Amino acid sequence: MIKPDLWYNFKNKPEVNMSKTFKESFTTTGENLIKEFKRLVEEGNVRKITIRDKTGKEIMSFPLTIGVVGAVFAPILAAVGAVAALIGECKISVEREEK
Repeated sequence: MIKPDLWYNFKNKPEVNMSKTFKESFTTTGENLIKEFKRLVEEGNVRKITIRDKTGKEIMSFPLTIGVVGAVFAPILAAVGAVAALIGECKISVEREEK
């Protein structure tokens, strides 16, 4: 018979995500940053978006989940808009999930 405390530990073991991800990067200007950000979120297979300046310094990083909509998405978009107003050229790194 399994002791209750052992069963509890077995039952709450964290699940392992076996999906494969890959990264890609591209350069854009500040004025196109919001448009690109929206496009990436709409694609649906994006796990994380990182925005870096032209020297490679990380400015912002956003982990995205399947449920990013509405009230949660608005403040993120406002932050991206503020960054877009301040920088000229930036690099967007995208971590995607393979389908």
